Amino acid sequence: QVQLVESGGGLVQPGGSLRLSCAASRNIFSINTMGWYRQAPGKQRELVAVITPGGTTNYADSVKGRFTISRDNAKSTVYLQMNSLKPEDTAVYYCNARGVVTLWGRGTQVTVSS
Repeated sequence: QVQLVESGGGLVQPGGSLRLSCAASRNIFSINTMGWYRQAPGKQRELVAVITPGGTTNYADSVKGRFTISRDNAKSTVYLQMNSLKPEDTAVYYCNARGVVTLWGRGTQVTVSS
């Protein structure tokens, strides 16, 4: 079974940048759409970005032009580069894989505050 482990979260000032990583215990990118979701306290989990097995990407309107999802097949890792961060980006960010089954990481906290 595949496991997903997020890392890279932390505290950053508005306008700053972070890069989140999602390490998969084995390479699943050829058969799974990978995604990043986020959930703020008291709010529903929402989609941030996805990348398909073919490399097509899609983003929530709120992060277009600021966030970039990518992957490194050799490292079995998916990334979320987050630039120009805003306080409303504060949330726990979760890595997701959708294929035969849906898998979730445990999340990494991102806090954007001055």
